[in-house]
Amino acid sequence: MAFLEAGDLRVHYELSGAIGAPLVVFSNSLGTDLSMWDPQMPALEKSFRLLRCDTRGHGQSSVTPGPYSIEQLGRDVLRLLNGLQIERAHFCGLSMGGMIGMWLGINAPERIDRLALCSTAAKIGSAETWNPRIEAVRAGGMKAVAGAVLERWLTPEFRARDPKAAARALRLLESAPAEGYRACCEAIRDADLREAIAAIRAPTLVIMGARDPATPPALGKFVAERIRGAKYVELEASHLANLEAPGPFTAALASFFGGAGS
Repeated sequence: MAFLEAGDLRVHYELSGAIGAPLVVFSNSLGTDLSMWDPQMPALEKSFRLLRCDTRGHGQSSVTPGPYSIEQLGRDVLRLLNGLQIERAHFCGLSMGGMIGMWLGINAPERIDRLALCSTAAKIGSAETWNPRIEAVRAGGMKAVAGAVLERWLTPEFRARDPKAAARALRLLESAPAEGYRACCEAIRDADLREAIAAIRAPTLVIMGARDPATPPALGKFVAERIRGAKYVELEASHLANLEAPGPFTAALASFFGGAGS
């Protein structure tokens, strides 16, 4: 277990994998922590150095007063890289983590080699969809929304096929810090990167779940079309595609991050 003190923020992170290999930073989705990437670790640790961190307001990182912004969360990643003396890295983010990746690709291109944007969009939802969720968590805590969120995270077939994995995902969501969750909801609500992403020049891979109601494939296709040369992959999965389709998801990352110029 490792922590980095960076101004007002204490970042929880884990560094693993092949020493001297290309480094990949992983950024978690809303309501999870760095453990969400466990399915990817065994295969990727053989060929890459992997840096996972809990986003501000999540896991064991600081829960500072909100609201947050995607810019703030992106600058947190740069703080972590600076603190660990990492000049450049590949980046993989899912959902909220993907929005953070877009911000980095736009605003810190000199720090990002390759960019994987998963189950995400340049704009996710609206005030009309986010504000009721924020208020529900404020009134009733994470359990007030956890059941409905899990239904968007994983298909009914997967929940029936692997109830233990679904139960772990539910526990992760229910244990998320309510204040940090609300503050990150506000960050996502207020972010609109639809125009700005055209400036991204890093080689980019977009991975989407074909059955994702939270960020439907059309939103990922928009991102891929706006970023010059981006590759698009669609998997048979819902929002947590890395959990529901771990084999093809991990293979797509390994192929992309191990590609020419990495």
